[in-house]
Amino acid sequence: MTRILVIEDEERTANEIVEALSEAGLTPFLCRDGESGLATALKGGFDVITLDRLLPGLDGLEVLSRLRTEGISTPVLVISALGEVDDRVRGLRAGGDDYLTKPFAFVELVARIEALSRRPPPEATGALLVAGPLRMDMLQRRVTRGDRVVDVTQREFRLLEYFVRHSGQLLTRSMLYEAVWDYKFDPGTNLIDVHIGRLRRKIDFEGEPPLLVTVRGGGGWMFDASQ
Repeated sequence: MTRILVIEDEERTANEIVEALSEAGLTPFLCRDGESGLATALKGGFDVITLDRLLPGLDGLEVLSRLRTEGISTPVLVISALGEVDDRVRGLRAGGDDYLTKPFAFVELVARIEALSRRPPPEATGALLVAGPLRMDMLQRRVTRGDRVVDVTQREFRLLEYFVRHSGQLLTRSMLYEAVWDYKFDPGTNLIDVHIGRLRRKIDFEGEPPLLVTVRGGGGWMFDASQ
């Protein structure tokens, strides 16, 4: 039984989401505001959370930020009428795993939820971030793959952390510039390509399944720890 927590304040949208999920064989639980949604999510037991970006009172991004601060790693699909790149980046930087813009087709909503429920999320235990064979000690800023220590720079550590926290998700150039370099624009250089190339050479040795992959035709990269 796949349990989905739906945090949505707009009555019609909430009812339609619940109906679509139920028809797909999923088990939805509805909260109509940020406060109750946060309290329910903190109890755990959900496979995926759908979270409206604009909620009265406690905003969706604040709910998301508090969940991640409390160590709740449940995949979160942010749903919003705000579809600009900056808005999507803010949702992902706050800890979202995917972002769906209103209006949307319910078949796509269900497909995205099913994909998130199948994804093995990185395990965040205290100061340790784990994704497949990769482990990141957030206090000592230490990276290991299996028994091997990976020597990374401060910027490479930040870039890798962003990839790991969004494992299985396509990350575009503009997302990475915003999240890792704090750029609001694309400087038109190969800065990201150089850093990703260095990371690949450090974390992916010959004979090991690659963790950082280029999504052909997708315009970005993905951290894949499922192999």
